Amino acid sequence: MKRFFGLIILLFFAMFVSGNAESVRDELVKESTIEKILKRGYIKVGMSTFVPWAMQDKNGNLIGFEIDVAKRLAEDMGVKVEFVPTKWSGIIPALLTGKYDVIIGGMGITPERNKKVNFTIPYDYSGMSIVAHKKKAEGFKTLQDFNKNDVIIAVRIGTTAESAAKKYLPNAKLKLFDDESQAIQELLTGRVHAVVASSPMPAFQAIEHSDKLFLPFKETFTKEPIAFAIRKGDIDTLNYFNSWITIVESEGWLKERRDYWFNTKDWEKLLK
Repeated sequence: MKRFFGLIILLFFAMFVSGNAESVRDELVKESTIEKILKRGYIKVGMSTFVPWAMQDKNGNLIGFEIDVAKRLAEDMGVKVEFVPTKWSGIIPALLTGKYDVIIGGMGITPERNKKVNFTIPYDYSGMSIVAHKKKAEGFKTLQDFNKNDVIIAVRIGTTAESAAKKYLPNAKLKLFDDESQAIQELLTGRVHAVVASSPMPAFQAIEHSDKLFLPFKETFTKEPIAFAIRKGDIDTLNYFNSWITIVESEGWLKERRDYWFNTKDWEKLLK
């Protein structure tokens, strides 16, 4: 009889735990970013301008590799997309306060950033490169040529370019800017020796301003995985984005978009 009552109590306990688990699961699903996006009818994407990741065309519309990625993601979700341009130095804090749902902005995965946000699997890989001033950096051919205390390097604040410059060029002096265009302007006027930035921007600048700028070496000196960033604790959203990246990568769509934006300059005619 004691065994019988023990089994009854165990059964009721199991049913309670199971029902409670289902309730928790249902609540988590309702609170997921994916569910909120679908109910809202549009996805809010945090981004910042990087050539050719995200730029404004001559009509003021956003174009670029990241813009294509975000638009395709929204299309596959059956929702619209709202871009939220944000200064790079504040892009993660704005995500954490709910200003947008996801960062799709050429963000490299780093352990420091991963303390604050969750990253998807990589959908791209980038690397750091250097574009230099012809007169100011005359004769510079290697990374070590720039690693001197009388060399000034311009970088965009809060980026992996800043981290890479500090790691690989510890002896150089850094000048930090909110925008890459400001850093390039500083280089064009000869106030710095070089700019460190994600490839292929340095190569594009060297071509566009061939009278003043050059590439000391063509290869990148780092390699970094690029991923979406979302708020922590949202497994459903992370799973959806990972699956989506896997699908569009296997289709060859991501490669097609990469080739267009990074291996050609056909898009230049769209700019101002």
